[in-house]
Formats: sequence, C-alpha cells, structure tokens
Amino acid sequence: MNFVRNIFNSRSNKGGNFFIQIKHILGFKPLNMKFYNKAFTHRSMNIRDKEGTPINYERLEFVGDAMLGAVIASHLFNEVPQGDEGYLTKMRSKIVSRDHLNELGKELNLIDLVQSKIAKDNFGNNIHGNLFEALVGAIYLDRGYDYCERFIFNRVIIPHVDIQKLEGKVISYKSLLIEWCQKEKKTFNYNVYEDTGNDDTRHFSVKLSINNKIISKARATSKKKAEEKASKRAFFAFQTKISRAL
Repeated sequence: MNFVRNIFNSRSNKGGNFFIQIKHILGFKPLNMKFYNKAFTHRSMNIRDKEGTPINYERLEFVGDAMLGAVIASHLFNEVPQGDEGYLTKMRSKIVSRDHLNELGKELNLIDLVQSKIAKDNFGNNIHGNLFEALVGAIYLDRGYDYCERFIFNRVIIPHVDIQKLEGKVISYKSLLIEWCQKEKKTFNYNVYEDTGNDDTRHFSVKLSINNKIISKARATSKKKAEEKASKRAFFAFQTKISRAL
C-alpha cells in the first residue's frame, strides 16, 4: 500500500499540484482524491490494492458512461417534450458519441494527468474520451449526482449541446447509408481488402457498391474507418435523395 500511496503522491510534483488541477477542471472542490487518482491511472501501471484488485480508470468509465447517459437523457426529455423515444435516443447518441467524448477529453487536456508506463504518443485517440468518462464517474462517486450533473451541464450541455445543430449532425454515415438502401430496397456491398502498399502502417481499402455499381472508394488504417470514409463519400453523392427519403 505504501508503494501505491507513493505513486499517487508523486503525481502532484508533475505538471503542478494534482489537487489544484482537478479542482480547476471540476469548478468545485473534490473531497476524496482516491477516485480522481484512479480516474487517471492507466492499467499499464499494474497497481493493485491490498485485495489484489487492479487500480485503474476502466471501471470508472462504466460509471461515467451511465451518468452521462442519465443526465443527457433527462435534459433532452425536458428540452424536447415533443420528441419520441427514437428521437431522444438518437440525439443522446450524438451527444455522447465516441468522437464527441474524445473532443471533450482533448479540450480539458486530460491526457496530461495520466499516470502510465506507455508513452502518451502511443495512445489511440479514444484515450481522451475514456478519461472523460472516468472523470465523470469519479465525480459521481466523490460528490454525488448533483455535482456530477453540474459538471456535465457546465462542460458538455451548455457549451456543446445545440438541439437544432445536433438534429442535422450525422454520427455514422455507414448506418445512414445502410438505412437508406434498406428503405429503398437497394443492394449494397462493402468490399474491404488489405492495402498496405509502401506504407509502414497497415492500411485497408474499400469499394462501396450500390446495386452492383461501385459508388465510392476509400483507404484508412482500419476497416471501420475505411468503410465510414467510403460511406461519407457515397452519402454526398446521394445526399438529396437520402434527405428526402429519411
């Protein structure tokens, strides 16, 4: 336990006082710093408590995800009384999308607070959103629902949630395109293949066909990204028709 305490205490000497940094991000005083220490501890540190339970932010992500969903759902329910369940679900998904959570984490520079044995340059982009969720979970466990709600309003809803803009925001061009194809009874196919070429990084290419005609092509570092990029290009090719149908 002394080793764990030393790891946590040492972070106050790096990048300023950890308590002050957390207080500045929250906008109010944290009470139990153990939750915030855990929220910024990566699994690579391989720290465990006296029962052998890993100490890292992964379980806090689960709590933070639930709290974000609850507060955002309540806000949308009150702000859009005419919205049905499907509309509210879609709008909540846009607000708590992985891309948006990553943007929120970057905005707060949360990665600067992480304790990790992995170089920060080697983290994937999702680390930013994961930390944001973990922070929300820590706030809930430390200060309860009211403070957690206040933080989400100040950091998410007030600066970033514009109902009208969100209604027109697309969070997945692939899902939108598939929905349109199914509604219009069109066949579609994503032909994905590895296309590393001369790149050091592994790449994938995709050809998107609709009714057996190639509509768009794309290339990216993952199959998912390549498919989404091809879907976006196809969406703009059929934007008018898709907007009318959906």
